[in-house]
Amino acid sequence: MTEKQQQTSSQSITKMIEQVLERGERAVVVTAVSGPGTVGSKLLVPENSGPIGTLGDQQLDSIAATHAARFLASRDETRMFSVNEFAPEFPSAREISLLFEQLQLAPRLVVCGAGHVGASLARLAAFAGYHTTLIDDRADFLKRDLFPDTQIQLVVADEWSSAVREVVGNGRGVSVAVVTRGHNEDEQCMQAVVRANPDYVGLIGSKRRTSIVIERLREAGAPVEQLRKIRAPIGLDIGAVSPEEVALAIMAEIVAERRGGKGGSLSAWRRS
Repeated sequence: MTEKQQQTSSQSITKMIEQVLERGERAVVVTAVSGPGTVGSKLLVPENSGPIGTLGDQQLDSIAATHAARFLASRDETRMFSVNEFAPEFPSAREISLLFEQLQLAPRLVVCGAGHVGASLARLAAFAGYHTTLIDDRADFLKRDLFPDTQIQLVVADEWSSAVREVVGNGRGVSVAVVTRGHNEDEQCMQAVVRANPDYVGLIGSKRRTSIVIERLREAGAPVEQLRKIRAPIGLDIGAVSPEEVALAIMAEIVAERRGGKGGSLSAWRRS
């Protein structure tokens, strides 16, 4: 590949990256770091479409694209691989190093309900780097002086379902925590959420309360496979009592879902 071709390919990939992110999709950028080919050449592998660009060899493009799919499933963000690790039969496999980088939008959290738990969760999520939207139908609960962090978007809902539907969008890269003050508000939020099918959905409440809401969603025709994904009651079991502790339990579950964590103790092996 000539220097001019490489520059054109790089510009094309940059444009495609922008389009992938605008659609809220994930992708992997594979960069040749060392080897006999063109160092610096790139291959973009979107999650839902074919590869774009080239690493300078069609066979290498093919095996790199296949490995990119496995890389996405691993939930790693960045990792360097020797081609020998996943395609030892490829010529010069030991000499070629490829950098795999996952592309996705910054994580988003939509919090439905600005009571004690919702407010604590919004603050914690923003601190953790999540673009956070806090929704409530009570304007007094959403005053900016209560949430000075501008990374927290405040939305006063005239009607819960439409407000939630608008902020959740297509659901990609979005987690939703429904922590409202009652059954009716829960159901209105959840009706909108299950249609969007976000990455994570959690519903606060006792087993009885959450079961009632989910059963009503089922009766309203919500798909069974989406209902099974609802985390209800929401959060990991850490013995939380205060609103801040409950928010921590919820945030821990959201992070575990995003990162592929198990939510257990890292030191459990010492006691096994």
